[in-house]
Amino acid sequence: MKKRVAILISGGGSNMEALVQDMDKTHPAEPVLVLSNTPDAGGLSKAEARGIPNVCVDHRPFKGDRVAFEAELTKALELAAPDIICLAGFMRILTPEFIERWQGKMLNIHPSILPLFRGLHTHKRALEAGMAVHGCTVHEVTGELDGGPILGQAVIPVKENDTESDLAERLLVQEHRLYPAVLRKFAAGDRTPITLFP
Repeated sequence: MKKRVAILISGGGSNMEALVQDMDKTHPAEPVLVLSNTPDAGGLSKAEARGIPNVCVDHRPFKGDRVAFEAELTKALELAAPDIICLAGFMRILTPEFIERWQGKMLNIHPSILPLFRGLHTHKRALEAGMAVHGCTVHEVTGELDGGPILGQAVIPVKENDTESDLAERLLVQEHRLYPAVLRKFAAGDRTPITLFP
């Protein structure tokens, strides 16, 4: 029986699309829900076009009350009964209680070679640090920000005249390779880390 995957997004959903495209007949998992915290997220219509159940739990009415927002998230997730939750550009910080509820089932992709550059503005920080390489990481989600067990990393060279947008554009290509590759292994019960190069 295939594992059930819920994908959480906040925007255009390009990583969600990469994950879904890879979930073919040979894949050990299937998408059962795309959930966004913003009603105008482009990824919702992309999920709709693919026939994937999708829902929005708008965070704005819950301003200042993450527990109430996450209670609504949990309701939507429990209806879909996922075995795995993939955070794919989901731009909300989750409480320890929510993370504990889904511990061992939740993955995230982060645009840096963790443990370097946890948090935001990773491309800018990599350039300011004079890095020769940059990359992305898929990891299990724990209570430590961008600190869970690493399941895969992809690395790209930093070119001499790179801008933040140059790095982001080139790295996104690698994100779309790495996340599906990790999910395929994770859904099959294999947590062995992988490394991808351009």
